[in-house]
Amino acid sequence: GTCVCGECTCHDVDPTGDWGDIHGDTCECDERNCKAVYDRYSDDFCSGHGQCNCGRCDCKEGWTGKKCEHPHSCPMSVEESTKKCQGNSNLPCSGRGRCECGQCTCFPPGDNRVHGKNCECDDRQCENADGDVCGGHGICSCGRCICQDGWFGKLCQHSRKCNMTEEESRSLCESADGVLCSGKGSCHCGKCICSPQEWYISGDFCECDDRDCDKHDGLICTGNGVCSCGNCECWEGWNGNACEIWLGREYP
Repeated sequence: GTCVCGECTCHDVDPTGDWGDIHGDTCECDERNCKAVYDRYSDDFCSGHGQCNCGRCDCKEGWTGKKCEHPHSCPMSVEESTKKCQGNSNLPCSGRGRCECGQCTCFPPGDNRVHGKNCECDDRQCENADGDVCGGHGICSCGRCICQDGWFGKLCQHSRKCNMTEEESRSLCESADGVLCSGKGSCHCGKCICSPQEWYISGDFCECDDRDCDKHDGLICTGNGVCSCGNCECWEGWNGNACEIWLGREYP
């Protein structure tokens, strides 16, 4: 928030409206902390099993955990459950689902593109802006494209055949300052192919750094969209600067 003459005016997720998510005399209360997925249109705080008080969940009898996600009847502890849901990820259910008693429920609900024991597979990563899977030149396997012969690239968008000269190709890959692919990629048939080792480099001339996109829970675009030159482009059902707001009717 901002301090004016000894009084705090709290910032909010949506600066155009006062939703009351952040409040308190010193803006110390953040109700978003009570939700597994932030949804300004839902009152389903604390997994539906508790009450949110100043950003902390007070759980109903029979439930425990930071967001009341863990039933007392579960034979494992909260820590054991979380660890089982994490797998190789830093976040339970890869940040794409809800963990309950060591089991992940992936969201958005009913979207089979997000799957895996720990929601580790996100096949939306195989789609381009038009929703084409692997450009029609490959198959998607756990969020990665396996390209057909004659095609390559993250989304199988590049053909190995080329009908232009090396000079013609290079001229199309040079940015306004005359640098080939911003010095961060290679040129193939008039298009820049950004360095695969630096996954965060993108753009027509490899000029963008996708690490500049907004994050939520440490994830770029919350894992619910793709970063496009510093701005998150959210998948259907998600909104917010970091795609952290679920707008669907059914709460994950």
